[in-house]
Amino acid sequence: QVQLVESGGGLVQAGGSLRLSCAASGRSFSTYSMGWFRQAPGKERDFVAAISWGGGSTYYADSVKGRFTISRDNAQNTAYLQMNSLKPDDTAAYYCALNRRAYRIANYYDKDEYDYWGQGTQVTVSS
Repeated sequence: QVQLVESGGGLVQAGGSLRLSCAASGRSFSTYSMGWFRQAPGKERDFVAAISWGGGSTYYADSVKGRFTISRDNAQNTAYLQMNSLKPDDTAAYYCALNRRAYRIANYYDKDEYDYWGQGTQVTVSS
């Protein structure tokens, strides 16, 4: 059974940093691309960042480009989201997700490309 477990969320002041982790089990992690999404109360779940199965390609939403960095350690079956220069608008529940097909990164921004999701970790940025 595939399981994704996020950690690292919390409360931080504007301008601060957090590092989210996503530990995966139950699937050959190194052959699947991964994504991070976020959802604020009353809003849609939006794409944040994605990374290819080997880590060689990364993609970001315009709103986080230059501030967030996605990475992965396939030996540890873990993906990361380093978030710097946080803003109050970054406040949301953050979810990691695993692509439904191996060796695929097309449409990385589309939630339907992912079939397994973590439970989410809350990030709150105070002004």
